[in-house]
Amino acid sequence: MVAKGKEKSVFFCQECGYESAKWLGKCPGCGNWNTFVEETVSKQKNETVRLLPSSEPISLEHISHDDLLRIDTGIEEFNRVLGGGMVPGALMLLAGDPGIGKSTLTMQLAGTIHLDGTILYVSGEESSQQLKMRAQRLSVKNSQLFILTENNLSVIEKQIQKLKPKLLILDSIQTVYMPEISSAPGSVSQLRECTGRILQWAKGLEISIVVVGHVTKDGSVAGPRVLEHMVDTVLFFEGERHNHFRILRALKNRFGSTNEIGVFEMQEHGLQEISNPSEIFLSERPQGSVGSVVVPCMEGSRPVLVELQALVAASPYGQPRRMTNGADFNRTAMLLAVLEKKMRLPLGNQDIFLNVVGGLKIDEPAIDLGIIVALVSSMQNRQIKDDVIILGEVGLTGEVRTISFLEKRLIEAEKMGFQTAIVPKGNLKREQQYPLNVQGVRNVSEALQLILGGA
Repeated sequence: MVAKGKEKSVFFCQECGYESAKWLGKCPGCGNWNTFVEETVSKQKNETVRLLPSSEPISLEHISHDDLLRIDTGIEEFNRVLGGGMVPGALMLLAGDPGIGKSTLTMQLAGTIHLDGTILYVSGEESSQQLKMRAQRLSVKNSQLFILTENNLSVIEKQIQKLKPKLLILDSIQTVYMPEISSAPGSVSQLRECTGRILQWAKGLEISIVVVGHVTKDGSVAGPRVLEHMVDTVLFFEGERHNHFRILRALKNRFGSTNEIGVFEMQEHGLQEISNPSEIFLSERPQGSVGSVVVPCMEGSRPVLVELQALVAASPYGQPRRMTNGADFNRTAMLLAVLEKKMRLPLGNQDIFLNVVGGLKIDEPAIDLGIIVALVSSMQNRQIKDDVIILGEVGLTGEVRTISFLEKRLIEAEKMGFQTAIVPKGNLKREQQYPLNVQGVRNVSEALQLILGGA
């Protein structure tokens, strides 16, 4: 039973959920500016069933330390990102841009997961007929899959208690609401309270729950930052809408690494897993091109070969342009300064464009040397051999520093048919045998002399 009370206006911080009786320019909780929004709430007594079991303190020595039982999702790339599979009782948030394929991924998950129990797919955005059409397009056939189109969280809770599913998919968290809260669906208070209730379902009933979330213009999850703190795993589905590649990465994972990625290709009949991303990313690489290099980067425990493309051209305007796609802009600016200072290259009047092919976003420093070689190759119109990979971190004095996981990167390059690797001198060991012809360099000057014959 819910008792209605007097309504009042309260201000909430959209970043951290801090509550204030009046509007504030700066949030005392998180320190961000202009994040407070006004919402109308009412004081109500909410009598709901507590789903979390009562617990007693347990000695640390008596707690079982066995590995958590993992549920096979039937999608190897999804398992990789989660750390081996889905954990019972885990609450996962799946976010991504509109139209990127979040609903497609969750529907395929419902059709492939190896689960001894029922699956409840709750949609607050589509009708049951629309979901049926998507399931037919994706060839999803599962007699244990049940569809519910509902926005009221209390109604959803009754169906959960009746059906007792092992997996709950909720699409999306911004569309559901608790009737005892007077604010609109998607507001700070609704998101916070709804997520808290869903968390009780996951932990109290041992239900694995996947919640789909919207994102804002800047790419962050819509709603208060506390939403990301409450869930166990935050998954981000990214990619260019006009590019058929999709990347699934974990921004937070209490049960595994946050460095792993899953690579998919959007096709007519759904998402197709890509077990060898290197082959896909290099499939359309032009032969004998200028300003194109291949660098092996690490995505979690998996090495991935990607193509870096650079274009350097004289600027027709007074202010030259600097643009990067997939690489860190500030680090690229630092590498340009190293080339100007140490190699005396006149880049101040040049338009510079850098692109990571395939839509990947790479932020590891091991691609520094590859960026520099690509830039110089484009500027001086010199070709780079097609069977060479380049890797190494570059310091401000122009030195090439050692990197990690060299052997894994070289093995992946050998599989793709590369013959030579330019690596930091400090990584080489006399007694070790390498799968490729490895040549070490100490600084940028040596690397350019070796690859391009001087700069």
